[in-house]
Amino acid sequence: MEIYLVGGAVRDELLGIPVKDRDWVVVGATPEEMLAQGFRQVGADFPVFLHPKSGEEYALARTERKQGHGYHGFSVYSAPDVTLEEDLRRRDLTINAMAKGEDGTLADPFGGQQDLRNRQLRHVSDAFEEDPLRILRTARFAARFDHLGFQVADETLALMQKMVADGEVQHLVPERVWQEMQRALHEISPTVFFKVLDATGALAALIPELAGDRQWLARSLEALATTAQWELPTECRFAALLHPLSPDAVKARAAALKAPNDCRDLARMVVELAPLALRSPLSAEQVLEVFNHADAWRRPDRFDLLLSTLACLPDGLDTESHRLLEMALAAARRVDARALVAAGYTGRELGEAIGRERLQVIGLALE
Repeated sequence: MEIYLVGGAVRDELLGIPVKDRDWVVVGATPEEMLAQGFRQVGADFPVFLHPKSGEEYALARTERKQGHGYHGFSVYSAPDVTLEEDLRRRDLTINAMAKGEDGTLADPFGGQQDLRNRQLRHVSDAFEEDPLRILRTARFAARFDHLGFQVADETLALMQKMVADGEVQHLVPERVWQEMQRALHEISPTVFFKVLDATGALAALIPELAGDRQWLARSLEALATTAQWELPTECRFAALLHPLSPDAVKARAAALKAPNDCRDLARMVVELAPLALRSPLSAEQVLEVFNHADAWRRPDRFDLLLSTLACLPDGLDTESHRLLEMALAAARRVDARALVAAGYTGRELGEAIGRERLQVIGLALE
């Protein structure tokens, strides 16, 4: 039995980047031998085990063969006769296909070290095209390492374009697409992810509205870059990405991507309210309409995210308007509904009285 540290941990160690997660591959072992040493099996499709003390993942060396379309279209073979090189060959990029033995010896059969030095994201073998998810993963690594000068190798970009042309992207599971996209939104240079997808043709399959309009795409990426610079959460970044679209298109695209509800809601709110909220100057009536539409009374935290996202848009919310809206909301939220009830208002009349009071204090706040 031989144990190797593999993948991203080896790559990041060579790049001088702090290693967050460590994965291991075990060559020459059987599931029974792993269980006998106290490992706990967790893999259903292939043997993966958790270390009894560290909890880190140890996978038996395996090979894969494509039998269908998409992420699940593979048969997996794992046995003691699978070599380390055979296991590394099935990986996506050369910089992720290196391993380090227990004695510190580096196994690099596909030139990962050289590609690290040359700042190249290069596929290991033609097996790359068997999994369309690797298009998104490569784009995500380009977004992660863009600040270090990494670029997708020409031959890998050409292969990704071929995969898109062959229709492989159509077989991606939406949940997997969202998982990769969400991670990409938080990479150091998230706009690079979408630029790479655009260069391969995959963006036209995943977000055709942006791929079909160069001006929209430019505005989208400009807004996304600002949300990343301000370190805003996922829902703000996603809303910024889709902000050039119509409300109906945002609703449809967010549903197709299986985006979580908080991301869908904020993206829809941004495109619905931007035409009104970005007017200058805003009247008290318009401000109250924005507050009501955004349900700022019950969801003030979400409204803060809305304002932050609007401020990131090209020609978006300016600092003074942002401040006034925050002040107006704080003042309007202090309207005491209980006092109005005590004054005898009920039902519809109570709602109208609350609205009048809020409108009055908003007007004072805007002066």
